[in-house]
Amino acid sequence: MMTDVFGADLASAVRLLRTLPRRREDVGQAEERAKAWSAAHPRLDAELVVDEPPGTLHVGYDLLLTYPEGGTVAISAQAGDGVPWLVDHSTHWAAGQVVSVDGIGLSVPAALYALRSLGARDRTVHEQLVDYRILLSEIADDREPVTDAELQEAMDDFRRRRGLFSRERTLRWLDEIGLPEDAFAGFMETTARMNRVRRRFTGEPAKTYLHTHAQELSRTRAAWVAGHDRAAIEEIARADSPAELLLRAQRAVQEGSGRLRFTMCSGFVRELPRPLRAAQPGRVVGPAESEDGLLAGAVLHRAVPDPDDPTDLAVAAEAAYSAWLADRRAAAEIRWHWL
Repeated sequence: MMTDVFGADLASAVRLLRTLPRRREDVGQAEERAKAWSAAHPRLDAELVVDEPPGTLHVGYDLLLTYPEGGTVAISAQAGDGVPWLVDHSTHWAAGQVVSVDGIGLSVPAALYALRSLGARDRTVHEQLVDYRILLSEIADDREPVTDAELQEAMDDFRRRRGLFSRERTLRWLDEIGLPEDAFAGFMETTARMNRVRRRFTGEPAKTYLHTHAQELSRTRAAWVAGHDRAAIEEIARADSPAELLLRAQRAVQEGSGRLRFTMCSGFVRELPRPLRAAQPGRVVGPAESEDGLLAGAVLHRAVPDPDDPTDLAVAAEAAYSAWLADRRAAAEIRWHWL
């Protein structure tokens, strides 16, 4: 009779486990339901064990029951692939994880893909991995099917950035890195969903960002000389005009004064050395401390971005997206799992 009763309890416990919510934010609700079930079965002294595996927003559960004849029975009921989490995650919880952001891990395979797919040259590997984990969390609730156009756009951009201009070259590349075609298709779907996040910053958000950050998004043409020869830099900075500064700078560099470096470039204000970013066109700046030593230079031309120019709006959208990611990184709790 005792066995029959315990068998009924087991069946009830399995039904409970199979109906518990699986998202991290609903764990409290699951624990309350388990507590109520335990109160209805006091002889079992039931205890719910929650597994929070890294790399996912979902959780797993075990229910520990006191066996009437002694000992403890553990029940796992998985709604997914049927593998108990004690088997699936039998090692340390952070094993195979590179980083976790807000408590959610990024696995080594996902990290390797992020490094290959993002392909950015001007950011650290650490930022790329954190950003990729942030974006994975951002798209976790995206249930809208990816369209053929979105998938094609993601694949075209991926292949273009790597010079994979034919199916044959793409398949050869996949073979070289050991990535199956079906896995690549899954990664492309993920990339397409991440592109949706990037597109949030186009249109009106881009115009708003451009309006509030017009200074840093201005395009400039500037020239400067930098180095550690204070006397030479001070002499160049005495120039009365940008034209004279150019002549003095070129002469000093040719004479090899303190191994000075002369630079002339066109780009965004944010790309200039810090002392030149707020400089008015036509005004000689320096000597001033910069990232490369003492500096003397001038902004030759500055063009304020046009809110009706598609190119300027695209730049503003990308800048707004990057600023959003930077804010998310700054607010996130980040842990690196090197061992």
